[in-house]
Amino acid sequence: MRSDHRPWDVLLIGGASGVGKSRAAARLADSCGAFTVELDDVVAALQAATTPATHPALHHFAGFRDPERELGAERVLERQIATAQAVDEAVLGVVRNRLSVPVPAVVEGDYLTPAAAVRAAAEAAEQGRRLHAVFLHEGDPARIGANYAHREPECGPQPARAAISARYSHWLAAQARAHGLPVVDCRPYDTLPQRLAAALA
Repeated sequence: MRSDHRPWDVLLIGGASGVGKSRAAARLADSCGAFTVELDDVVAALQAATTPATHPALHHFAGFRDPERELGAERVLERQIATAQAVDEAVLGVVRNRLSVPVPAVVEGDYLTPAAAVRAAAEAAEQGRRLHAVFLHEGDPARIGANYAHREPECGPQPARAAISARYSHWLAAQARAHGLPVVDCRPYDTLPQRLAAALA
């Protein structure tokens, strides 16, 4: 199902928690009549179907009630990156499944790595399908914290989580650029749809 106005069959949108990628993905999917996959659901399913003993790479935060305080920012960031890398094969499985049907799909999530996106694009090209990937970036912890406050008011201020997410966003952006993938700053939000479209053209 191709469209002159949609230069992709599968679109991958990566970015750290709280940067606004789910909202951007939903708007793009709605405008294109595309199916949406949230990788957070895939990771949750993997974790529910495994244990720390059998699949430790999927359970880096098992047993911690407050990882930011108990582990510290540096170790949380390291474990977040390690978790993302551990689910690369699952991400590729999702993409292969979406490429097997003629329905456009937007796949988005915190755990999408640029390395997995490049591999997915290569597999799609071998099948004559069009897969594009883009990473949204927000490096300001205060802005991410404000997004959390709007999205999760019942949790109160989350400055430590926001700071780690901003660092993870910087890491993702650097990795994406190193792999030749487009990186789009989230702000200003009112022009994000147009800037995303330009990056994917």
